[in-house]
Order: sequence, then structure tokens, then C-alpha cells
Amino acid sequence: MMRLLSAAIMALVGLVMATGANASPYDDATVVEQSWRKPVQKNSYTQKKQRRSHASRSASSGGSRHAVGGRPRKWCGWWMRTQKGGGPEMNLAWNWSKWGSPSGPQVGAVVVWRHHVGMITGRTADGRWIVKSGNDGGRVRERARSVSGAVFRVG
Repeated sequence: MMRLLSAAIMALVGLVMATGANASPYDDATVVEQSWRKPVQKNSYTQKKQRRSHASRSASSGGSRHAVGGRPRKWCGWWMRTQKGGGPEMNLAWNWSKWGSPSGPQVGAVVVWRHHVGMITGRTADGRWIVKSGNDGGRVRERARSVSGAVFRVG
């Protein structure tokens, strides 16, 4: 009995050694350098994700009205430039606090937090403001947000 068990274990070890110990699904993956990201391993999942991501970047400006150049890593201010115009200094979110004229929260106002900028597009039934902004979770998103402590500007 002991010999049979020992032979089975040896056969299993031999099988594992012959097929290779690396059971990673990425064995044949290649690393690709992209100008806008760190190197990534290519497999079907990342290829699909990157295609979706590229498509959303192309369409994410919501019908971009202004040519604003390449998108920086922190891009909420850059996205706002596609909506309202402005020079490259407006890529920095806080610089939107000096744009236009001061106002209170209202539909159409630019809302500026210390490190983020968006545009008020509506109000919920319970009174919260709906804000559309770029780089909100890595994409352009419209959702109810607290505007407590924010600065409001209209142009």
C-alpha cells in the first residue's frame, strides 16, 4: 500500500514538473508600453477594458466644444475646459474658483472643491444638487453630490 501511494505521488510530481509549475493564465501574455499608462499585461480582459476605456475617453467630453489638447492624469479641470473653454492653466481644478463671477448653487454653475470641479446640471427631489464632472471615478459622471464647502461660479 505504501509503495502504491509513493508511486502515485511521484507520478503526480513528474506530471507537474513536465507541464511547468507556473499555472498563471498570463503565460503567453506580452507587456505593451502605452504612452498614457504604465505597461500592462495584455489578455482578453485588459484588451476589452482598454477598448471600452478608449471609447469612453473619445466620447466622454459630452460633445466637446473646445479643443483643449491632451488629457492630463488629473483631468476634471481639463474636462471642464471642453465644456466652458479656457487655457491650460484651467486644467487645475482650483483655478476654476477664479473663473466667471461668484454665485450660489444653481443649475449651470461651475462648482469647485479644493481638488475637483464640476457643473451643476439639476437638483434631486430631496434637494441635493446633481453634478456632472470629469475624472469622477475615472470617467465623466453625473450624480447627486454634496456641495458643502464648495465655491460656485457662473460665466
